[in-house]
Amino acid sequence: MIAFVTHVIKQGHYENTNEVLADLKKYAQRIKTYNIINTPRDTKRPLTRYGYARLDAFGRIYNRVLEHIMSAQQLRKLLAEILSPVELTEVMAGVEPLLNSSDRDHVIERTQAYLTDKQIIKLRNKIYNPADAPVSYPFLWDVPQHDYIQWNGRVENSGLGPMARNAGQLIGVFGTLDWQEKEGFTLSSVLGGQGFGSKHIDFQSSIDIRNLRRVENHLRKLTSPLWPEHILPKIDKQRMTKGAELFSQYCASCHGQINRTDPDRRVVAKMISVSSVGTDSKMAANSIEFTGYSGILLNQYVNVSTGNILLQHQAPAVALLTSATRNVVTTPDRDKWFIRRWVERSFDFAYTFFENEVQSSLKNGNYTPDTTAKPFASVMAYKARPLNGIWATAPYLHNGSVPTLYDLLLPKRQVGDPIEGEYRPDEFMAGSREFDVEKVGLKSTGYDGFLFRTSIWGNNNSGHEYASGRTPQPDGTFLPALTKEQRMDLLEYLKSL
Repeated sequence: MIAFVTHVIKQGHYENTNEVLADLKKYAQRIKTYNIINTPRDTKRPLTRYGYARLDAFGRIYNRVLEHIMSAQQLRKLLAEILSPVELTEVMAGVEPLLNSSDRDHVIERTQAYLTDKQIIKLRNKIYNPADAPVSYPFLWDVPQHDYIQWNGRVENSGLGPMARNAGQLIGVFGTLDWQEKEGFTLSSVLGGQGFGSKHIDFQSSIDIRNLRRVENHLRKLTSPLWPEHILPKIDKQRMTKGAELFSQYCASCHGQINRTDPDRRVVAKMISVSSVGTDSKMAANSIEFTGYSGILLNQYVNVSTGNILLQHQAPAVALLTSATRNVVTTPDRDKWFIRRWVERSFDFAYTFFENEVQSSLKNGNYTPDTTAKPFASVMAYKARPLNGIWATAPYLHNGSVPTLYDLLLPKRQVGDPIEGEYRPDEFMAGSREFDVEKVGLKSTGYDGFLFRTSIWGNNNSGHEYASGRTPQPDGTFLPALTKEQRMDLLEYLKSL
């Protein structure tokens, strides 16, 4: 530790050992808070553990927003609900100066120092939603060319969308946030939709919009990988030809095809309602059902596709996130000269807007549209995208509940199905990096990894059973189940995309 501290001080950012140790303690507490907030919890059913290659990004981003918008008034009320009058007096003696100071951010984190572990858990359960719907990491190629982003098409990718999308992701993964309630209004707050009121929220953060724009530009150049025939077995051209015909019958109505290297390519998301595709609903349901205390955003308005939503005492978490990301994007770097920071931010706005050729458009597919009564109804759907490079993206389905492409072409075993048939595995090992050449995916047996159990809500592997004749095509027709030979033909074609 001494050697580490000495090396840090030599970098010139700290004056002495005490400053370094103080920051280490602060950030250790911050990580502890993050873990406590997002630990899956449910007393009514088995917990959904993440395992390898999965993360509940939406849940974690929502919770970080809820942490940083908590107001002094709401925190006092919540503490009064979990503490005795005597305990409340003792805790508030330490917390009150924090609530009344100009440096009120991270107040929940600091409050925990005055609470027992049991009280911390009670406070967590009142403020946050369980981040318990992990999804498989989506592949990144073609992302800038999509009209809608995320498994459930939540994020529109047109205009300044990429800027807000990337800022939202950084909110969830330790971007330093310093959101303060201040008097009056500023250009940033007006552009962020806060209006000309007597108070505004200053959304300072460590999020560097300029660097995010540079990353997005690099991402535009990313193309999907081709099956490496110089490493893996060569594609059987005869099977591939037969598989192409099967793809056009069973898959093409949802999964369009694009030229993977065309600089002008566009990806139109085909949204399929959860009730139609039949896959696990937890991620989609969480994204629109979670609510939270509006805190310092109370009584602000958020524009969504069907109009404005007033952020009342408790509000949809998705609306709170929308407001937060919009304001983070419109708040320039404070550590630069006033004119410079606004010139740079204006340039970033203009560059992102005019460079982005994706324009606002209607969602495509079979889903429930948003209405004024249900402004987020369309999010109860999952996205079918082109399958170029699909061979390299195991595990499959949005929640990573199917280990290989071959397994994806099999049915989920239901009550009454014969034991001797081929079915998707109810349990399998996750965590291997060894490629399964035969089934196309990652090795899922024969090693000590994370046991993925599909019986847990959030992990269910049913639905999307088009190749098994159990899920109807978009026009309502059921196609006959593929034979094993046909599955192998289709698999060979999928490898070629």
